[in-house]
Amino acid sequence: MDNKRRVAVTGIGIISSVGIGKEEFWKSIIAGKSGISEVTGFDTSIFRCHKGGEVKNFNPEDFIPKRKVKFLGRASQMAVAASILALSDANLSLKNTSKSKIGVFVGTTNGERPLEELIQIWAKGGLKDVDRQRILQSSVNNISANIGLYFKAKGQNCLFPTACAAANYAIGYGFDLIKNGELNYAIAGGVDVFSYLAFTGFQRIYAMSADKCQPFDKNRKGMMLSEGAGILFLEDLDLAIKRGANIYAEILGYGLSCDATHPTAPDPDGIARAMEKALNEAGITYKDVDYINAHGTGTTLNDKVECLAIKKVFKERYKEVMVSALKSMLGHAMGAASGIEAAATCMAVKEGIIPPTINFETPDPECDIDCVPNIARKKEINIALKNGFAFGGNNAILVIKKYA
Repeated sequence: MDNKRRVAVTGIGIISSVGIGKEEFWKSIIAGKSGISEVTGFDTSIFRCHKGGEVKNFNPEDFIPKRKVKFLGRASQMAVAASILALSDANLSLKNTSKSKIGVFVGTTNGERPLEELIQIWAKGGLKDVDRQRILQSSVNNISANIGLYFKAKGQNCLFPTACAAANYAIGYGFDLIKNGELNYAIAGGVDVFSYLAFTGFQRIYAMSADKCQPFDKNRKGMMLSEGAGILFLEDLDLAIKRGANIYAEILGYGLSCDATHPTAPDPDGIARAMEKALNEAGITYKDVDYINAHGTGTTLNDKVECLAIKKVFKERYKEVMVSALKSMLGHAMGAASGIEAAATCMAVKEGIIPPTINFETPDPECDIDCVPNIARKKEINIALKNGFAFGGNNAILVIKKYA
C-alpha cells in the first residue's frame, strides 16, 4: 500500500436548483442567486410550506441515451448525469483505462423515489397494481450500480446511506482507496431527489421554513428541502499531472465522528471531534484553515451547535475564519448536499472567491462568526473545510487544499 499518494479533484458534475453543470452553478452561487421556488413535483396543499429547491429543467435524455433512461429512477438519472458531467469536465477518456482501478461511491438519504411510490400504490390498490419494472428501479444500491454500469467501472462500488453527511462519507472513502493505491480514479459524491415522505417528515418535526432559509440569522425559521446531485472525479495526483489535467484542488483528508446521544439533536463535541480528526489526518492545525463551507441548515439548533463547534476548534480564530452556508441558496439536498457543497468548496479554493450566505438580516449573538453575509468575497483560500452532519450524529468533515 502506498499511503503517500496524493488525491486531486479534476472533474465536477452538478445538478442543482440553481443550475446544471459547474459553470451555471458557480455563476449562480457567487451571485447569491436563490434556487427556492414553488414545488411542482407533488401536491403540497396540506402543508404549511410549499417551496423548495426543485430542479425543474433537468432532462435526463440530454445526457443519457433514451433507451437507457427508462430503466433508471430519477435519482439514478441525476447521479449518472452528474457523473457524465464530471468525467467530461475531467477530460479523461476511459477507453484505455483499467476499469478495475475506477471506483464509484455515492451517498444518499432517500434512495430512489420508486420505492416510495410503490408503497403508496400498494397501500391504495394492492399488490396487483405494483409494476415489476418499478420494483427493479427501486433498490437503493441501484444508484451506485447504475453509475458503475454506465462507465463499466469494475473497482469498488459502494452506496452510503448516512443521510445528510453521506456524500462526504463517499468522497472520503474514494480518497482513502486512491491514497492507498487500490484505485487510480473515483467517481464520488451524492444524490437525492424530492420525496413526498421526506417533505412530510420535515414538516412534521417543524424543521422547515415557509419562505426562505436564513442560516446563522437570529430570526432563522428552518431549512428548505431540495434535490440534486454533486459528483467529484478524484484521481491520483501524479496521473493527473502526467496527463495535464485541470486540477481544482486536493483532498487532504477527512474526519468522522458519531454523536449517538440523540436521534435528531446534534452535539457540538461530536462535531468538534470530527473537525479535529480531519485536521489531524491532513497534518494541519486550526491555524491553517481559511474557510469553512458550513453544514448551515438554517434551523435554530443546528446552526447554534455548528457555531459552538467552530468556536471550540478554532479558539481565538473563530471570527477570523470565513464561513458560508450554501443551503441559503440551494436548499437542503440531503444526501447530495455535501457533494454539491464540496464541489463549490473546490471551486472557491481554485478561484479565490467565497460564496455568500444569503438572506442574512439580523446578527445572532450565539452565531457571531463571519458568515460572509449576502455578498461573495474575493479572498485567497489555501485550505478549507467542508462540514457535513446528519441525523443519528453522523458527522463527516473534508479537508480541501488549493493545488499549487
